[in-house]
Amino acid sequence: MLYFKTAGESHGKCLIAIIEGFPAGVFLDTSVINQEMKRRQGGIGRGGRMEIEDDRVEILCGIRKGVTLGGPICLMIRNRDDKIDELPAVTRPRPGHADLSGVLKYHEKDARNILERASARETAARVAVGAVAKILLNSFGIGVFGYVQGIGGIISRKSLHKKDMDVAKTIRDKSPLYCIDQEIEGKMIEKIAQSAENGDSLGGIIEVIAYGLPVGLGSHTQWDLKLDARLAYALMSVQAIKGVELGLGCNAANKTGSEVQDEIFYEKPQQGKSLTGGFKRLTNNAGGIEGGISNGEPITVRAYMKPIPTLKKPLRSVDLLTKEPIAAAYERSDVCAVPAASVVCEAMVAFEIARAFLDKFGTDSICEVKRNYEGYLFSI
Repeated sequence: MLYFKTAGESHGKCLIAIIEGFPAGVFLDTSVINQEMKRRQGGIGRGGRMEIEDDRVEILCGIRKGVTLGGPICLMIRNRDDKIDELPAVTRPRPGHADLSGVLKYHEKDARNILERASARETAARVAVGAVAKILLNSFGIGVFGYVQGIGGIISRKSLHKKDMDVAKTIRDKSPLYCIDQEIEGKMIEKIAQSAENGDSLGGIIEVIAYGLPVGLGSHTQWDLKLDARLAYALMSVQAIKGVELGLGCNAANKTGSEVQDEIFYEKPQQGKSLTGGFKRLTNNAGGIEGGISNGEPITVRAYMKPIPTLKKPLRSVDLLTKEPIAAAYERSDVCAVPAASVVCEAMVAFEIARAFLDKFGTDSICEVKRNYEGYLFSI
């Protein structure tokens, strides 16, 4: 089974990710991973921390001459802002953060001991892991594309199809917000500037599309094997994400069955193999997953991010020591981290897709995975 763990604090020496269950024989290009690290640091609305850090991954073990060995892979990202022991105590918990619940759970008097690990700085390690997963998926023609669909109530209504992915990627990568709708991008930027001036923060909507997948990833047989459930779990684990939906999502509840279900058609596949066995849909309301199993259509998942809880104009709180009313603490933070979160969500979807892919086709070596995958496509 493919899985990973992260370690490290926001202002500690480094962040660490250990990946287990990754097949042998895959070349890991660190420049590709570092490109993803750089994307996470970008986007309008980021705070001063990103001016300090220059995130780059070091692969400490699990490879030889750049090629995976089949054992655990250890990734490290050094923190330039390494000053955890010098930072002051935090006794004014921020509403919406882990500060208060964390200090009560762990019997602390200093929220610093909670927020250092709860910080979204941890997601730098996740992006590195997601980049490794994407390297694997790309070798099978599977792509994962994340972008900002909305910020602060300004939402794009553009629909994105597989055939548009290359164009959309070019637009996204040139966008300061990682958005693909140039008509509304200016309004988003203006709203972020206004929020910064007001000492406030903004959330938004992120859409991630995985395409080129075969039918059959995930399973209906157990609750924790369902691919949609696994994706929802992965995305809800990202800091500040408060909701996840696939395909039509919540809108499906307001429609009739005939409006929601994706009708099935058949077209004989060419060259004796197909990702779907020749079956196809003209719509994708299910978001590429039915019964917890991928159906061969692009998987479309959206994550809803709340505004960051650290505000320059703090909300009311209570001092942990005196129990007196007081303004919440302010830690250097972003005004809007939705663009950065889109990179993190993309990474988490890529990892979960890679995990389901290896569950089905093997994990020992890339040769075994390719053999099993090719055989499966011919069999369906």
